[in-house]
Amino acid sequence: MNEPLKTGSTIGILGGGQLGRMLAVAAARLGLKTHVFEPGAEPPASHTAHRLTTAAYSDTEALIAFARSVDVVTYEFENIPTDALDTIEAITPIRPEREALRVSQDRLIEKAYLEGLGLQVAPFAPVNDAASLQKAVDQIGTPSILKTCRFGYDGKGQAKLNTPDDQPAALAAMADQPAVLEGFVTFSREVSVIAARSVNGDVACFDPGENIHKNGILHTTTVPASLSATQRTDAVLMAAKILNALDYVGVLGVELFVTPQGLIVNEIAPRVHNSGHWTQNGCAIDQFEQHIRAIAGWPLGDGTRHSDVVMENLIGDDMDRVAEIARESGAALHLYGKADVKPGRKMGHVNRIAR
Repeated sequence: MNEPLKTGSTIGILGGGQLGRMLAVAAARLGLKTHVFEPGAEPPASHTAHRLTTAAYSDTEALIAFARSVDVVTYEFENIPTDALDTIEAITPIRPEREALRVSQDRLIEKAYLEGLGLQVAPFAPVNDAASLQKAVDQIGTPSILKTCRFGYDGKGQAKLNTPDDQPAALAAMADQPAVLEGFVTFSREVSVIAARSVNGDVACFDPGENIHKNGILHTTTVPASLSATQRTDAVLMAAKILNALDYVGVLGVELFVTPQGLIVNEIAPRVHNSGHWTQNGCAIDQFEQHIRAIAGWPLGDGTRHSDVVMENLIGDDMDRVAEIARESGAALHLYGKADVKPGRKMGHVNRIAR
């Protein structure tokens, strides 16, 4: 399918979290419908989507019915079972394409892929047992960090090794899952580029944002990032290189470390990204509309930044501050409609316009 979707067409979204919610809002603004497939009941995206299917990813009949009801399928998270994707792709296109998922679902594959493109990544080595961990520590040293190859996010599935003596505890934390040991990178800041590529191969990147994390979870993203003109150009070119190598369609998040040796790629995310939420109030076309435009075969929009923005995630008890934030001048609230407030749970975000 290369013809642009017409108004009234339906986009399928795998996953019903806050990213799916905001994608559905963006699609509606363009006159497109959305159908969300989500195993959990009452997901945030159900409040904004045209239609919801509540079923497991192992429910083949539900997947077939879902795929037949939409014109193209996208996703808001990476860890979708391969069998489910096989069922859907036999009926309707999936964008971004499967190669991006294959690469990003496994940290070891991702790092090897990026290194193969000539991009710098942190030192890494595979770990499957005590012997391979010892070999990796001998090679990389400590401090370092052991991460599960799959299913880790927001600091989960990770264990720090301050000294070689930490190996047994770190290995136990992996719970027999394949892992990768990563060397620590000395960096001055972390930035991310939200980039998009169209069906026709056109590429557009938003300004890099500067990220601060707390407890392994993104706390703030500030634009403009503290980068030189050369660093800003290099970051955008690196993101474009990844997009083109993957023959990607949609929005991609690329996290980078700024180091004296240049920019090092931390990880990629084949979807709209938390660090791109600032675009909702800093650009005429935000990351969500850009993603919808791309997967629908539309031209990419103008993502030029018109304002400086600081995005702050609202996590857990930060919801107690909502009334106070609502009174702030220049503060745009985006709440996700989640009923239960839990520690470490992303409940919303606020974009503060700096000028």
